[in-house]
Amino acid sequence: MQTTASPPGPAHDTTAAHGLKVAPLEDRSIVRVGGPDAQHLLQGLVTQDLDLLDRQTAVYAGLLSPQGKILFDFFVVRAGEGLLLDVASPKSAELIKRLTLYRLRAKVTFAVADELAVLAVWGEGVLPAAPEAVIYPDPRLAALGWRVILPVARVADWTNPGVAPDMIEAWHAHRIALGVPEGGRDFPFGDTFPHEADMDQLAGVSFSKGCYVGQEVVSRMQHRGTARKRFVQVTGLGTLTSGTAIVAGTASIGSIASVDGTRGLALLRLDRAAEAKAKGEALRAGDVAIEVVKPAWATFDLTPPAREASHDL
Repeated sequence: MQTTASPPGPAHDTTAAHGLKVAPLEDRSIVRVGGPDAQHLLQGLVTQDLDLLDRQTAVYAGLLSPQGKILFDFFVVRAGEGLLLDVASPKSAELIKRLTLYRLRAKVTFAVADELAVLAVWGEGVLPAAPEAVIYPDPRLAALGWRVILPVARVADWTNPGVAPDMIEAWHAHRIALGVPEGGRDFPFGDTFPHEADMDQLAGVSFSKGCYVGQEVVSRMQHRGTARKRFVQVTGLGTLTSGTAIVAGTASIGSIASVDGTRGLALLRLDRAAEAKAKGEALRAGDVAIEVVKPAWATFDLTPPAREASHDL
């Protein structure tokens, strides 16, 4: 594997990741895309501009249905003459099948790289010197930290002896605190638009690169401002439960996704929530009163303008 230099930040050491928090993401897989036409093929399919890889290590992107809904989301990393896709493990074989349908006569190969693992790394500390690894800052949000792709046999080099088994939960608590949703965990694949998943806010969509699958729908939502449902952060006066409906009065306007105690993420109809606030109606998730919080990185308005009924996407 070609080594990619790590970003500015923590220093390097030859031992474990001192002071940093490291979570082995066992629910992620690496799909290796090779061949001379690899980047050209993906460039015409995915939501982000892969030419960005000329000046940054990785990009966040999605592959959509023709109706503009997210079928897969993943990170794309250049490695040698090919690309590595960091994708949810349950979707890896399906992603290869879908890409194969688009391949036609392009000189491209696809394979799951079972010998590679994925780590999430965050916090303050020292990154190991790792010539066998690809290290890159999470392209969605710098505060998320780093992701590391490395041989399975080298994972132990990154974890301190006796590392707590709950580091995966700690990783999800970290992204919940930052307000970042995750595909397959917070939103279902095949039923969510990129704007709803905040991909447009988290560097997952290019609005200038040209055509890709589902591009027309995404562009229309962007330019007409028709995204009324989005992921936001919520805080509860009690413990929140994933999957609980959010109601304003008697109307269901969203649902709770990932939670960490009284904090959570929610897919919410922003216009309905704004109407409830204007009327003085409390929002509730089951028996728990909640408050809506806009993530610090978000630029969308929690009180969107009224829309035309015909654009209700």
